[in-house]
Parts: sequence; structure tokens; C-alpha cells
Amino acid sequence: MNIKKILTLISTFIGGFLLTINLSTHTPTTVVAQSDTKILISAAASLKDVMEEIKPLYQQSQPNVDLSYNYGSSGALQRQIEQGAPVDVFISAAKRQIDDLEQKGLLIPNTRTIIAKNRLVLIVPNNVVGITSFYNLKDGKIKKIAIGEPRSVPAGQYADQVLKKLNILPQVKSKLVYANNVRQVLATVESGNADAGLVYATDAKISNKVKVVVAADEKFHSPIIYPIAVVKRSKNPDVAKAFVQFLSSNEAKAVLKKYGFILP
Repeated sequence: MNIKKILTLISTFIGGFLLTINLSTHTPTTVVAQSDTKILISAAASLKDVMEEIKPLYQQSQPNVDLSYNYGSSGALQRQIEQGAPVDVFISAAKRQIDDLEQKGLLIPNTRTIIAKNRLVLIVPNNVVGITSFYNLKDGKIKKIAIGEPRSVPAGQYADQVLKKLNILPQVKSKLVYANNVRQVLATVESGNADAGLVYATDAKISNKVKVVVAADEKFHSPIIYPIAVVKRSKNPDVAKAFVQFLSSNEAKAVLKKYGFILP
């Protein structure tokens, strides 16, 4: 009987010791994973100021999530995702890029939504006078007009549509200078390297070096929307989905509204 008791005690001791080792081995791994979650958001260049302000707001409630941003034209960001870039969330300035990725099966189903809308405006440097409409772009004193590259920059696509609808593209085509994203368009006009440019209302709002001449009639271009979705290749899809949901929160909406975006 004593031998049995001794064996039982030894067995219990060994079992408890092994359990302790198991717990001490696995618990830290879980903690490390929770505190080292990174997600990469590829966002249209026009969202830069908004996303930078949203980042600390999000991390107040999710301090263990490290957000990184990659800004550019929506077309360029789309190509990066198609080529295997480790992107978790994509925010486009047009539906075409999201549509293409969705058709290619590169997005997680049912994660797509629209977070904002925008307007297209004609801008000129502050010292330019006498420009009151799009038709003035035909005037001889307007030498260069900056727009985004229509094939990859949604703002350029919208600008091209407007110029065609107004039947002035043939007269101004030789004046067009193309930029890789809408913020480059803004910078070109700010520096005086272009006499006019077409950007989003939100881009014009952040600059004190340009003024808005007129907003394009929305019937002259495709709807300016910002769709968002989680990329199928994401290594942290649940965290990515949570971030997408946060962009529909009142906190995020307040930031979007502050910068002049139109809420859907």
C-alpha cells in the first residue's frame, strides 16, 4: 500500500511538473502574437491626412495593433496587390480597381464597403485671376493644366471624363501635364508649374496656395467613391476586418468629415 501511495505521489508530481512546463512554454508565445500584430493598409493618396489622424484614434482601443500605410494612385496600389504585395486592406478612390481585384478573387468576400465620397474641383494658384469656369482652360494664358494619369489615377480618370463631357478636351489636350497621383497634381499647381489643375475638393481644402474655381457637375463623371476591402492574402484577416469596421465608426466619420469628405 505504501509503495502504491509513493508511486501515486510521484506520478502526480511529474504530471504537475510537466503541466507547469507546458504552460510556461506556451503562454509567452500567445502574448507575443497579441502584441506584435501588424497590418498594412494601401490607401489612395488623397486619404493621407485622414489616415494619419485616424491611426492614433484606432490604436487607443487597439494598442497591440501596428498600422502601416502605403499611399499612391489607386491603379498603382492595385498592381502591387496583384503582384503579391503583403497588403491587408485596400482603399481605392474609385470602384474600378476594387472591381478588378474582386473579379480576380484577390479580396475576401463580403468585406467590401464604401467609406466616403468626394467632389472634383478646378484649382488655380492664388495669384491667378480671370479664371471662372472650365471653359477658361481654352484661354491662351493657360499654358499647363495638371491632371492625374487617367489610366492609373482615378482623379485623372474623372478629369478626363469632365473635359470630354464639356467638349473641350481637343482644345486643351496639348496643355495637359500628367501626375502619378492626385497629391502630385496639387503640388504642381501649388508650385506654379501648372496654371490650373483638377483635384479632389479635399485636396484643395488642405492647401493655402491654391483656390477653387468651380466644382465639376457630378453628372459629368463617374461617382467619386472610396471603396475598401480586405485582401485575401492578409495574414491577419480578423484584425484587418476590425479595422475596416472602425472606419465606419463615429470617430472615423468625424475625421473624414473634418477633411471635407462626404459620408456615404
